[in-house]
Amino acid sequence: MALMMTRVHVDDYDAWKAMFDEDPPGVRAAATGHRLFRTAGDPGEVSIAVEFESVADAEAAREKLVSSGVLDRVQLRVPPTIVELAEAKAYA
Repeated sequence: MALMMTRVHVDDYDAWKAMFDEDPPGVRAAATGHRLFRTAGDPGEVSIAVEFESVADAEAAREKLVSSGVLDRVQLRVPPTIVELAEAKAYA
C-alpha cells in the first residue's frame, strides 16, 4: 500500500471539503480510500492521506494534483508526499 500525504491550511473547511469531495482533477480515481484529519487546536489545518494500491498509482495521482493548480487555492503546509506503509499496529 502507498499513500499520498499532504497538509494544508484552509480558511473555510466546509467550502474546502465540498471541493475536495468533487475531486476536480480526478486525483482519487485510482485511490482505495482516504482519511482527513483536523488539528485539534486549529480546525483549518487539515492533514490528508489518500491510499493507493501501488507507488506508481500514488505518483500518478500526485502529478495530477500538482499540475491541476488545485493546491493554489490553499495554504500548502506540507507538499504532497508519497509514502509506503512500513508498519501498522493496533493496540487494544
